[in-house]
Amino acid sequence: MFERVEQIERRYRELEGLLGDPGVISNQKAYHAYAKEHSSLEPVVSAYSQYRSVKEEIESNKFLLDDPDHEMRELAKEEMVRLEARFSALEKDLMLLLLPKDPNDEKNIIVEIRAGTGGDEAALFAADLFRMYLRYAEKKHWRTDILSRHETGIGGVKEIIFLVEGNGAYSRLKYESGVHRVQRVPETEAQGRIHTSTVTVAVLPEAEEVDVEINHADLRIDVYRSQGCGGQHVNTTDSAVRITHIPSGMVVTCQDEKSQHKNKAKAMKVLRSRLLEKETQEQEDRISQDRKSMVGTGDRSERIRTYNFPQSRVTDHRIGLTLYKLEFILTGELDQIIDPIITYFRSEALKKGV
Repeated sequence: MFERVEQIERRYRELEGLLGDPGVISNQKAYHAYAKEHSSLEPVVSAYSQYRSVKEEIESNKFLLDDPDHEMRELAKEEMVRLEARFSALEKDLMLLLLPKDPNDEKNIIVEIRAGTGGDEAALFAADLFRMYLRYAEKKHWRTDILSRHETGIGGVKEIIFLVEGNGAYSRLKYESGVHRVQRVPETEAQGRIHTSTVTVAVLPEAEEVDVEINHADLRIDVYRSQGCGGQHVNTTDSAVRITHIPSGMVVTCQDEKSQHKNKAKAMKVLRSRLLEKETQEQEDRISQDRKSMVGTGDRSERIRTYNFPQSRVTDHRIGLTLYKLEFILTGELDQIIDPIITYFRSEALKKGV
């Protein structure tokens, strides 16, 4: 581990020199690339600097444990306890920082929310989850754009797909993929019985054209009249687009925009991301089935969370976390759940050494 950290530190110092080089400064492309790499290495270098500093303090403090003065020895023992705890924490931080980074962590994301079992109640909760993620994005100052939406007419959504653009969007929300269960009394329930419904959430890293190569000969593109709620353009022009990727059988539709061109662009964005997810999943399956089961992949077949309205309770089943702050969570205050989940999955990865 330390050999690798020292290599990182040497590279960090080398980059500091390059960033001060007039030739590099005049080349904006090279300068930004070096600055980005320098910034990415800084947390490791900083943690290693603190680690060495605490190690030196421990070595110095050891001499005081044999001091003739009883009071000085007691103070040295107390200080040693504090220093060793700090040393252990810094060592763990370093190991976490050296874990391979998910190449998708800094990417924008495409979020797909679909009503599952539960009929209208599931569709209403799908709309609730959409608003929850929208508010969370607003708090993070991320930009959102609806790519596709199929409403039920009573305030619910059968399916909604939207783009989230912002630094670290995938790293924060990638573990939201899965089955979200809601338990509440529907407004139409005269007996006051609690109903259980489900909604599926899929979080995909946005794929660029360089990430996924699509042969246009493999696509079948159909255009048709938009259907459902909307403005004056709905049902008047052939603006809706359906794209079928023939080799995989994937079908993507988009009808939210007045322009056929814009609908096609949005549909292609979703298709690329779905193909990237499929390719990544297949690669992970080939590499290690054991790793997938231990570390977790956010597989959408897993029931990950329950939202219980009568008890104002939210429970994440993967980490056994329960919060009695349901209304607070639904306003977009998701960090209280997301932070512990990220910590859990990083710890699991550390145990497996992946």
